[in-house]
Formats: sequence, structure tokens, C-alpha cells
Amino acid sequence: MSFQPNPGDELIINGTAYVVGRHPAAPGLAYAQAGRQGIVYQLNAKNGAPHEAKALKVFFPKFRIPAMVYQSEHMEAYGDIPGLQVCKRDVLTPERNGSLIAEQPDLLYAVLMPWVHGMTWFDCLTDQRQLEASDSLALARALAGISSAMEQKGLAHCDLSAPNVMLPFFSEVELPEGTSAVELVDVEQMYSTKMDRPDALLAGSPGYAAHRTVHSGLWSAYADRFAGAIIIGEMLGWSDRVVVDKAWGESYFDQHEMQTPCERYFILRKSLESRWGSKVVELFSRAWDSQDLSSCPTFGEWLVVLNAVTEQEISVEAIEPEPAATETIESAAVGGLSSEAASSLSAPAPLKTEQAALLNQAALEQGERGVTDKLFRQARDLEQQNKPAAALEVYRSLYHFVEDGSPLHVEVSAAITGLEEQLNPMTPEQPEKTKAWYRSKAFIVTTAAAVVLLAAGIPAVNILADQSNQRQIEAAKQEEAAKAAKAAEEKLAAEQKAAQKLLTEKQRQEAEQQTKQQALAAQKQQEEQKKQQALIAQQVKYEAYLAQKEQNKQAAAKLAKQKAYDQQAKYEKYLALKKEQEARAAQEEAARKAAAEAEQKQKESMHARNKENVLQLISLYNKAYASQEGGSAAKAKSFAKRFRSLYDSNPSYYRSVGEVGYRASSIYNFLGDTNFRLPKI
Repeated sequence: MSFQPNPGDELIINGTAYVVGRHPAAPGLAYAQAGRQGIVYQLNAKNGAPHEAKALKVFFPKFRIPAMVYQSEHMEAYGDIPGLQVCKRDVLTPERNGSLIAEQPDLLYAVLMPWVHGMTWFDCLTDQRQLEASDSLALARALAGISSAMEQKGLAHCDLSAPNVMLPFFSEVELPEGTSAVELVDVEQMYSTKMDRPDALLAGSPGYAAHRTVHSGLWSAYADRFAGAIIIGEMLGWSDRVVVDKAWGESYFDQHEMQTPCERYFILRKSLESRWGSKVVELFSRAWDSQDLSSCPTFGEWLVVLNAVTEQEISVEAIEPEPAATETIESAAVGGLSSEAASSLSAPAPLKTEQAALLNQAALEQGERGVTDKLFRQARDLEQQNKPAAALEVYRSLYHFVEDGSPLHVEVSAAITGLEEQLNPMTPEQPEKTKAWYRSKAFIVTTAAAVVLLAAGIPAVNILADQSNQRQIEAAKQEEAAKAAKAAEEKLAAEQKAAQKLLTEKQRQEAEQQTKQQALAAQKQQEEQKKQQALIAQQVKYEAYLAQKEQNKQAAAKLAKQKAYDQQAKYEKYLALKKEQEARAAQEEAARKAAAEAEQKQKESMHARNKENVLQLISLYNKAYASQEGGSAAKAKSFAKRFRSLYDSNPSYYRSVGEVGYRASSIYNFLGDTNFRLPKI
């Protein structure tokens, strides 16, 4: 654009004189901010206060639309909504501002509106400036309140993003009481049922556009819901250093991560839940998982939930999580865990049963693979660090994840058994051997029965010693008892043999299972190595991308600074050239005036001399005439020659004066013929 004002330049718009502001960081440049549709310049009224400054938005040729006048007339009614003061705008038209537009054609359909002081939310993100919890809540409430008021009037910004959210809350200029903490700018795409659809629509800004929506352009009453939920989540999360450090850059999320189960989503979700409660997380998750913009929560819902947060809750929520817990949460997020599962990983030791239940539920929801691999590696690491008790607890937690009968289930079971034996070894008095046959339950029961029978027979022998049949009965009973004891011994031997066979078979199966487990462990180790190599390669690629991005950013900053320097040097050169031209013009004007004065003096001198010569010519003619009349022809001829000599010095002038030309004609006739009589004149 050809409109490139310098700081201090004066513009008269609608009868008011404005001065172009100076950039705070570069006093030699005009205070301007570039956007996607044009450039905004700060204008200060000569007699106005700093907070009364105006913004002059000069559009690029593509966006200089005559319908902007009609649109601005309708926007005027929305300027009283808190956060929409830029709707109070005047459009520069040929009818009202023809002379100014004739001098500066780029100002055609430019917009004059209030200047919003303070940084943008984009500046806060890129500076990685952590906020106080109360400030985060105040900003989120303000944005939700503005958007809720717009929704109630059927309005939508349609390009809600970090650069378009201004924060007068952090303004260094003293603002009037009642100023909104948040202001929205770049409202040319605003949706309203009373306004026509713009010719050129924007598709949303990276980091705030839902990838499930059509990217051909946003213009509907629901257009702000997803982007607004993301910005509110950023504002609430920006009081957490973990969230701030995890930000992608120009926004918290990378555009490729939108609505995917990425690490940043789980970290922000966990932070919102721990600091602001489950209702905030529920609204954010609804927006994140939404299939279309209309299914996102309304800003009225956001405002109700945020207004319910008390100052006491803020002071409790603002406490930073312990480093160990944070590390566990991040690891769980990487493995695909939800925030509930991540929080359960950091639960204290007495809650192992609840921990296992939570972990099992999280695994079913997010996928078991990440949880089992995570816990299995953790348990192995604890074993290598010679921490069997801690490893046993992790194995017991992992036991609830694995499927019964699977190779991993067998391996975990064996590990639990081995660690229990290591922590609780058997004493020599309690050897793990098969019980002796005489200690078996069957033998003891049989023997007890025989003893009872013998005890019952002793009185009978004493009393009836003389009865022989009684002896035979007792002998038969003893024989039966002996047979019973022998049968019990044979049964016990058979049981021992079967138990030995079962034990041998079990040992064989365990050996085969151990071989399979070793093979699986080797395969898993290879897969883990491949994963680690892939992660390393991905990390190297990402670091190279970040380095290139930083290099490009530095190059762009350097180019912008060099451009500013070049522009300043060009301007200074222009001023020097202009000063030199003015000095040269002044010198030429002085020389011209001097020459004119000299010429005038010369003319005046010549005119005076010519007058004297006219008198002398008349005198010479009269003398020649008198000499001729007196009879002295020689003297008359001498006076005639002197007349002719003086007359020939400027005949054109003398001819035009009185009768001098007639006298000259008579003198020429006399000099040609001395007999010619000079007339008396």
C-alpha cells in the first residue's frame, strides 16, 4: 500500500485533527499492527486523553468492500456490549471524506474506531507468561460473558483466535472504570441475521479451528463455540506452569492435534480438573469430542460454571502438583491414559485395591497396551534397582490388567511368586516337602478309630476274661483295624505317586512356559528397541523442525528489523534530499531576484540615458538648422553628423519619440544633399 504515514503526521477526519502515534519500541516508526485484512494505525487526538485514542484500519485492496458502510451502520448498535467497543466505527467514504481519499487513495472504506489498549492473548501465549489463578479466572469469565451476550443477540465473531482477543486487563494506560477485561477486534467477519454474508470468508485460525468442520469458511451463530472453548481452556490452564511449558507456540495446541487424544490434551484436561473442577472439564471435553459446532457447549453454560468457582476454591486449586505426580500424569498421557487413570497411578500405597480398579477401568477406556507396557517396564526397573517390595506392588497392580491364561499373565504370576518367596523365605523347620504318610489325615482318622475300639474293649476283657468268644471278637476287630490301616497306607502311597506325577508335569509345563516367556521377552525387547529408535528419530526430526522454525523466526525478525532500519534510512535520506532541494531552490530564487533587480536597474539607467539623448538630438538638430540658416554649411554638417551618430545608437527607440524620427529623416536628406533645407521643427 502507498499509505505509509510517519509518526507525527496529521490527518483530519470528519473535522477532527489526529496525529499518527509513535511506536513504543521504535519511535521513528508509526504505531501500527498488521492483520490478515489490513493494517491498523494508532491516531491520537490533539486535545484528547491517551485512553481516547482511535484506530484507523486501512484494508488491503481485496477487502475494500463498499458494503462495509452498511455493515458498520448495523454494528453501531452492538458497540454498547462489553468487549465490542470496536463496533463503534466510522467508514471513510468518498461522499464525506473525498479530499482526504483523493490525497490517500488507500483510505477508501478505511474504518475509524476506538483503539484498544493492552496486549493480545497471542502475546501472552508466545511470552509464556504464567498468570495468577485469579487473573486466569477473571479473563475466562470475561470472555465467556462477552460471548454469551453475543449469542443471546444471535451474533458470532467467526474468527475467534489469540491475536483477535485483546486484554485491557493488562493495559499500562489508565482506563475508565468499568472497562471490560477482554475486548474482541477484527469484527469484519461478524455473523448476524441482520447482515449480509461477507464475500470473502475465513476458515478459522490454526490452533483454534475444529478439524471436523468444513474449512471453506465459518459464518454461523455457532462459529465461536469451539474456538471459544479452546481459548477459555488456555486462559484457565495458563496459571499452571506445566501447561505453559507444554504449549506448542503461537497457540497451546498444534493444529494437527485438534480433537485427537494427544499429550497436550490430557495435560490440560488434568490441570483443569485439579484446579477448576469436574464441571469445567466436562464442558471442555464436550467441545473437544464434538462432531459439529452446534454440539459444543454454549457460552452461557461456561459462564454459569465459571461464576460458581469461589475465591476459596481458587486458593486451593492454585497449589502446584508435586513433581512426582506431574511426571506420572505426563507418562500416563503419553501411554494413552485418561486423567482419572493418571491420577490413580500417583495414589498412596494403602489404596492398592482402588488403584487397580481405577487402572483397569482406564485401560478399558483408553487401551490396555500402554498401561501394561508402562507397568511392566516399571516393575522390571524396580527389580533391577533391587527394590523387590516396590516391584511386587507394581506386579500386583499389573496382575489386574492381563488376561487369565495369557503369556503375560503367567509371567506376572511367576514374578509375584518369586518376589513373595524372596521377601518371605521358608524356615528350616518348615521344609517344602510332601507330608509323610503317617502324618496324613486318613491315617490319623483310621488310627484314632482303632484306638477308640481298643479302648472300648479293655473293660470287657477285664470283666469277662473267662469268655473266649469275647477274645475272638476283639481279635477280629484288631484284624479289621490292621486291614484298614494297610488300605489307608496304600491309598496314601497312590496319592503321593499321583502328586509326584502332577508335580513333574507342572515343572515341565513351567519350563516350557518359561522358555516361551523368554522368547516373548526377547521379542518385546526388540519391539521396545524399535519403538525407542522410532521415538528418537521422531524427536530428532521434531527438534530439527523447532530449530528450523526458530531460525526462520529469527530471520523474519531480523528481516523486519532490517526493513525498519532501511525504511528509517530511506526516510532520513528523503529528508536530507528535500532539505537540499529546498536550499537549492532558495538560492536559485535569490539569484533570479538579483538578476531581475539588475535588469530593472539597467533598464531604468538606459531609459534615463535615452531621455538625455533625445534632448541632445533635439539640441543638435536645432544647432544644425541655425548654422544652415546662418550660412555656415560646414558647422551645420558637423552638427548633422553628430546627430546621425547619436541617433544610430538606438534608432528603434528614438524613432518612436515625438518628432525625433522626422528630424532624423531631414538630417539624412541634408547629409546626402547639402542644398537640402532643414525644416524648422
